[in-house]
Amino acid sequence: MKQVLSLALLLSLAPLTVAQNLSGLRIMAPASPGGGWDQTSRAIQTVLQSEGIVRPVQVYNVPGAGGTIGLAQLYNARGEDKLLMTMGLVMVGAVQTNASKVDLSRVTPIARLTGEYEVVVVPAASPYKTMKDLTAAWKANPGGVAFAGGSAGGTDHMLVGLLAQAAGVDPRKMNYVPFSGGGETLAALLGNQVAAGVAGYGEFEAQIKAGKLRLLGISSARRQPGIAAPTFKEQGLNVELANWRGIVAPPGISASEKAALVAAMDKLHASKEWKDTLKTRNWTDLYLSGSRFDVFLKLEQSRTRAILKDIGLVK
Repeated sequence: MKQVLSLALLLSLAPLTVAQNLSGLRIMAPASPGGGWDQTSRAIQTVLQSEGIVRPVQVYNVPGAGGTIGLAQLYNARGEDKLLMTMGLVMVGAVQTNASKVDLSRVTPIARLTGEYEVVVVPAASPYKTMKDLTAAWKANPGGVAFAGGSAGGTDHMLVGLLAQAAGVDPRKMNYVPFSGGGETLAALLGNQVAAGVAGYGEFEAQIKAGKLRLLGISSARRQPGIAAPTFKEQGLNVELANWRGIVAPPGISASEKAALVAAMDKLHASKEWKDTLKTRNWTDLYLSGSRFDVFLKLEQSRTRAILKDIGLVK
């Protein structure tokens, strides 16, 4: 009887133990306030605290160089078990294009959380009605079809490179025009300065619904609820890409310390408030934690390097 009671008591205290161990947790957003990594960090902070998983939680910003400045600081915090950093595919690319001295093999992967699929759009008056129309013109004149998107080497750029390969276009000959923000990409599209634009669906949603832009395709494996676009795969282009975001910890923490951080993310992901957050923010749930995220991150680094090499941005 005593053994049963002791076990029940331990199980009832387990959530409190995680919270106590991680009390004072800090989350670094390695970018300026307001961006995707900052929004993700603050959403995590809110849910962890309101669900009683961890209290208190602090978020702070370390902007610069695609997150690699923050990555270097995380590496220097070796062994610190109450520190997390939000990161994602953009950082995987930035490590390579910026020739960062610290790469993602130096961190402790905790979890992949969310993702957003990429779309290709054209102006409403464009002669390109489908991806087939666009790729036919692209193959005929690779440099004559300009794509607008985010920073060179980022997710948008990688998607155009993958589409080029799938369409039989030399990625080194493609005409990619990088912009620092979605507003500039949109202006170039609406001003007919480029043939097509690439970004997350959310950046173009208002203009698509207003009839100013035509949505040609999305980079998901299957059609997404609420987004009236065929996938690239069903249009004969074997391309799938998600602009995912995840959480990592410094190197040098113990197995038990990593387990506590993974357990906290598992609890966050299972909570109703996190599910509501995903729905409200229109984020896709791409959750992977622990060893599964370790494997994914290794594979993603290799895939990203191959894409950037094909584009000609890394050797």
